[in-house]
Amino acid sequence: MKHSGKARQAAFKMIFWTLVALGVIFVAAIIATMLGTFIAIISTFLVGLWVLFALFTLYFFRDPTATVPIGANLVVSPSHGTVDAIGEVEELTFMGGKCQRISIFLNVFNVHVQNAPVSGRISHFKYTIGQFLSATRSECADCNENLLLGIESSERPGDKIGLRLIAGLIARRIVPFVNNGEEIMRGERISLIQFGSRTDLYLPLSAKIKVKLGDKTVGGETIMATFE
Repeated sequence: MKHSGKARQAAFKMIFWTLVALGVIFVAAIIATMLGTFIAIISTFLVGLWVLFALFTLYFFRDPTATVPIGANLVVSPSHGTVDAIGEVEELTFMGGKCQRISIFLNVFNVHVQNAPVSGRISHFKYTIGQFLSATRSECADCNENLLLGIESSERPGDKIGLRLIAGLIARRIVPFVNNGEEIMRGERISLIQFGSRTDLYLPLSAKIKVKLGDKTVGGETIMATFE
């Protein structure tokens, strides 16, 4: 008969396209499930990474109170780290010529709060913009960003103690806690350098150095030198 079977064809056509639509929805659901699982895994990883970062940051910015040694004419370590350079240098800006230098390297696992090496008055405060080369080499003081603090000792009037805070490859910020003209006490907190860095301690030639290369220092506690 004329037009026989067309209704069935329409039914099959509708069934086919609804099946295609169902297939598309099913595949989309599978992809969405896989994507959701992937996003959940990535999110869990990022949260875990953030927790590790937060714990490390809290650890890095720890701020122990120094047990400052009692005694006259002592120079204590300005920082936690490792002594990797000792010798005579020319420091003209504050020391005014030849002096002794003790250089301390701070890795990322050291405490990065600095302490006053002696009691006295800050009479020199000079921040120098520079590069951010690796602080593993003591020569970086010549070109890296740094802050030079000059201290006039209150125990030994006339004696000068210099302290240079040096930024490194990772350390990009030096945060001083003190200002020029301020009176400080031996062992008190004076600054913070964020992440790996270096401190240079400048002493008069008359000072007797008590540390050697490779020694580990504790800021505000380790006796670096004495005046006799």
